[in-house]
Parts: sequence; structure tokens; C-alpha cells
Amino acid sequence: MQTDGSTTRPPRSTRPAAPTLLYARPGIVVTAERFSVGRASWPVAELTQVWTTRGPHDRLALRAVTISGALIGAVGVLLGFTGGLQRLTATAYLMLGAVGLLPMLLVMAGDRWRPPAYELWGRHRDAEVLLFSSDDERQFGQVTRALQRAREGARLGGGWTDPVASAGVWRPNR
Repeated sequence: MQTDGSTTRPPRSTRPAAPTLLYARPGIVVTAERFSVGRASWPVAELTQVWTTRGPHDRLALRAVTISGALIGAVGVLLGFTGGLQRLTATAYLMLGAVGLLPMLLVMAGDRWRPPAYELWGRHRDAEVLLFSSDDERQFGQVTRALQRAREGARLGGGWTDPVASAGVWRPNR
């Protein structure tokens, strides 16, 4: 023990500390410094204006809705021009109304069976970039929260250690 009041410290490692890992799954890695999806990788500090949205609807469902809507419209126009609408009974009008709801039912069924993907967008060097896309809501939420934590850490200057806990303890010289 030294008598001059100074303390001995263990030698510091010359190896840099490993980056703080926030999320890791096959193909997706979020650390305090980088956000990597597949082969694409971005520095977290360079990502600005991050937002989430839903992707486009399934193309097959959109085609089915368009075709059924066009056919229903064509039947309505044909009945209107031929005067067939005046000769229809109340039951026929109810059936036409039910058939008119078919495109909405197709949209709901298509979104149920093949929902639009969740998308994470951001700005990197003044360009809008699709950062991540998934149809798994849980995984998308985990990746989004990890990227938010990484951005908060980068905004705070890499403050991943608690400043009070990392400070040396003051002891009086006796």
C-alpha cells in the first residue's frame, strides 16, 4: 500500500470494448453503433427521421377487388341502361347490395390471410431508405425498439454507462 495517498490502478486493456449489442437474430444485428439487416448496414448516428408504416396490400387481393368491383359496376350500368332496375323485386335489390359488399369482404379476407408487411424507414444522408421490413409484428417491434435505444444512446453521446456509477469513489486522504 502506498503512503502518499495515491491509489494504484490495474493496467487498462488496449483492446477496444465490444459494441453494446441491443438485438441479434439471424440476418439482423442492432448495436449501439450500427444497424445491420442482411448485407445492408448503416451507422446509427447517421440515421435520422426514423418512422414506421405498413407496406402495400397483397397484389392478388388488390386484383380480385378491382375485378369484382368492375364486374359489379358493369352489371349495375347494364341494368340501368336496359331499364332492368325498375323491374327488380326487393329481394333482388338486397342481393345486389350484398354482392356490392363483395369487394370489401375480399379486402378484409386478403388482409387477414396475407397482411401488409410492417416497414421501418429512415433518412440516411438525405435519402429515404427502407431499413427493415417484416410481417412478424413481434419481431418488428423488437427491432424498432432496439434501434430507438441505439439512436437515443448516439444522441446522448454514447452514454451507455451510468455516469454516477462509472465515476471513481472519492476517499479523503488520511
